[in-house]
Amino acid sequence: MKLFLMGAAATGLALAATVAHADQPATTTAAAPAAKPTYGTYGFDTAGMDSSVKPGDDFYEYANGTWLKNTPIPADKSNYGAFTVLDELSQKRTREILDGAKTDPNSKIGVAYATYLDSAAVEAKGLAPIKPWLAEIGAVKDLKAYAALSGKAARAGVRGPFRFYVGQDDKDPETYILSMMQGGLGLPDRDYYLDQGEKMAAIRTAYVAHLEQMLTLLGEPNAKARAAALMAFETEIAKVHWTQVDSRDADKTYNKMSLAALQKAAPGFDFAAYFGAVGLKPTDLLAAQPSAVTGEAALIAKAPIGVLKDSLLLRSVHSYADYLPDNIASADFAFFGTTLSGTPEREERWKRGVTFLKDSLGEEVGKVYVAKYFPPETKAAMDQLVKNVLSAMGRRIDGLPWMSDEAKARAHKKLAAFTPKIGYPDRWRDYSGLTIKSGDLFGNAMRANQFDFDYNIGKLGKPIYRWEWGMTPMEINAYANFGMVEIVFPAAILQPPFFDPNADPAVNYGGIGAVIGHELSHHFDDQGAKYDETGKLNQWWTDQDVANFKALTAKLGAQYDAYEPFPGAHVKGAFTMGENIGDLGGLAVALDAYHASLGGKAAPVIDGMTGDQRFFLGWAQVWRRNYREANLRQRLVTDPHAPSQYRADIVRNFDAWYDAFKPAPGGKIYLDPKDRVKIW
Repeated sequence: MKLFLMGAAATGLALAATVAHADQPATTTAAAPAAKPTYGTYGFDTAGMDSSVKPGDDFYEYANGTWLKNTPIPADKSNYGAFTVLDELSQKRTREILDGAKTDPNSKIGVAYATYLDSAAVEAKGLAPIKPWLAEIGAVKDLKAYAALSGKAARAGVRGPFRFYVGQDDKDPETYILSMMQGGLGLPDRDYYLDQGEKMAAIRTAYVAHLEQMLTLLGEPNAKARAAALMAFETEIAKVHWTQVDSRDADKTYNKMSLAALQKAAPGFDFAAYFGAVGLKPTDLLAAQPSAVTGEAALIAKAPIGVLKDSLLLRSVHSYADYLPDNIASADFAFFGTTLSGTPEREERWKRGVTFLKDSLGEEVGKVYVAKYFPPETKAAMDQLVKNVLSAMGRRIDGLPWMSDEAKARAHKKLAAFTPKIGYPDRWRDYSGLTIKSGDLFGNAMRANQFDFDYNIGKLGKPIYRWEWGMTPMEINAYANFGMVEIVFPAAILQPPFFDPNADPAVNYGGIGAVIGHELSHHFDDQGAKYDETGKLNQWWTDQDVANFKALTAKLGAQYDAYEPFPGAHVKGAFTMGENIGDLGGLAVALDAYHASLGGKAAPVIDGMTGDQRFFLGWAQVWRRNYREANLRQRLVTDPHAPSQYRADIVRNFDAWYDAFKPAPGGKIYLDPKDRVKIW
């Protein structure tokens, strides 16, 4: 599955009707849409622009600069933009649903939410709810018992030495298989341990202090020495971990082996006990990073048992911090929320409760959400938009100069196989097996994790769940799933500024049209293109096609490598490649779809803006986002999406953008025609 995590916001200043310089748009005037859109006169927030910036210097700032200057980040957020604005709306709507249910003892979502809100009960219980689990960790005496408890921890939602789940077999997409990945780190990525820069060194120091603080809060002795020992152990694990770039390579991460072969390759860890603790006896599995798994197993074999237990102990408290007393939850947030992401304050309890309900009973809430907030007209309009974008992709495939006729024929087969999912699932999850008890927040959280785990593991040996969704309807997001050959758009993202039924079509095509195109283009990005029309990992191109494609993606990667949000901190073109191809292809397909929608007629000029100008402004608008520095630095290491500014500025590769805004050569984002990248 490929997730598309977007991010940005919107507001409103009218554009002057005259041109200040060649970089500004030409002006004529026509009537705006009859019904008033949410933003501006045609769906774009002109008040948020900064017309003192030349489009050819920074299109993102030109489209969004005033909004960026005037929009503070709320104290409980690490960044703020269009996605956050809609997420806040989704939270408020979900709260209304939950508030209406919380006094009903027969409502599972109501009982779960009311129990979450009862902070006095949580404080009164103290650490008592988690003590039985901590006692199990304390009772571990040897490596076999550690392996078994690590498996049990995975079922409880606690990340241990490895991670595993059941998903489609990439080379046999009609079959479910167990997949496992590297794990064992408390910090977000190996770079946090191995990067010798000043910023990372400061985070490591803070992390060790945090581990010591948590051990102390739990009443554990020798906290300082134990924190240092755990940090030393995790640093050794980081050395064997794969990089983010290698970990996203579908070919490198497809390593099918038997459990016996894995055990032979990694004798230091008892995998039979690990999987057996949760009722699994896999014959075969996929190891995403086999050298990391074997390396970790070797490190585990020689590690002191106390360090291994401390790792489980501290991961458990981190996983359940929000369901424990405030001294634990606040200390956890102080490091993971503030130090790592720069967020000054925790969200209000009701917001955290909404998140808990989305995570634990998401589709049960979603049923009510879509009935109240997702009109059938929106679904119908999206159906048509998706069809238009798919048709445009077909035309673009036909016109590709670098692709062979043989590969084009297969690309059309893949296009014909797509399943778009819009708004909400056709078949809802059944939560009847999940026990929710009034007054038992910790127990509810643990049972929800176990229920989710059992649901996932229960897929083994069954036909593929083609009705399944990976997001709730309340998510402000969208995703592509390679194995399912599907693109998925939850209800909550289908709102302004992404989609507004009263907005000019150009803005909608630049917003949700490009989102549709992005998810579609993921299936043809540097990893998605490795999957054929059945969802199978299988090279369906000629060798020359592959070579031509790699030459184009190398140019795009170099473009992103040059972006430097902070001195010495660059975007990683190889790491963000899939998303960058998605943006490039998605915007190209959406632009073609917009042009086709005009039926051969010229687009009207509205408020001095041509159709293409409004299209590109619609794209830039959805990427408005202010970041806290710590959050943006973390994203450079862990997020496969480029920062919002560079996503908006991908317009620099489009001839139509140059025709629309007439940027002068020599502008900061100006590219000579030979340097503009065109892939799909």
